[in-house]
Amino acid sequence: MELPAYVDAVVFDCDGLLVDTETSWTRAETAIFAEHGHGFGPEQKQIVIGKTLEAAGTAMAGYFGRPGEGPALARRLHDLVAVELAGGADPLPGARELVLMLRDRVPVAVASNSPRAFVDAALASAGLDDLFAVVLSAGDVEQPKPAPDLYLAACARLDARPARTVTFEDSRTGAASARAAGTVVVGVPSLAGVELEVDVVFATLADPVLVRWAGQVRESKKSST
Repeated sequence: MELPAYVDAVVFDCDGLLVDTETSWTRAETAIFAEHGHGFGPEQKQIVIGKTLEAAGTAMAGYFGRPGEGPALARRLHDLVAVELAGGADPLPGARELVLMLRDRVPVAVASNSPRAFVDAALASAGLDDLFAVVLSAGDVEQPKPAPDLYLAACARLDARPARTVTFEDSRTGAASARAAGTVVVGVPSLAGVELEVDVVFATLADPVLVRWAGQVRESKKSST
């Protein structure tokens, strides 16, 4: 499908989409899997990517055959990721340019499944922290992704209709959330070879088609007044 020419708002995921933090998460996850005698590759990454810390801890506990240890694994993951993020993270290709183009035309927001401290640190280290009207994290809603709450909350904060909102996601968990919210979903997969249930897919935010769309899109609410 073609991206709509008129939208109410655009909402982005953060990790692995705007900011190159998935490498930090992967190093932390690799360490935890090694501590429990397991290797870590694309198959293992798929069970944790896009999830909250709590959900990732539960998933790892199930994989390790250690039911009940999810909270402890989530805490361990938190501590390791915090150390990794302290070293900073770069914006992914095209992220800053695309957001800068869009924010002059439509309201833009971030809706992330990460803790608030991680989201703020990632955006700040990538130089994106001053570009968004709204930034939401997992703790801002009762049910994080894959539930639709985060995207519905972002739409509400931006006074945007979900059906007139374009969302950007890199994981299956996030794409499921955005789709459940009733938005137009753009997939930019952070894992090679992973298919996302989205409306349109791009390999990078720097894709010329996306850049051209960002330079032409209009806010539908303003166009109707």
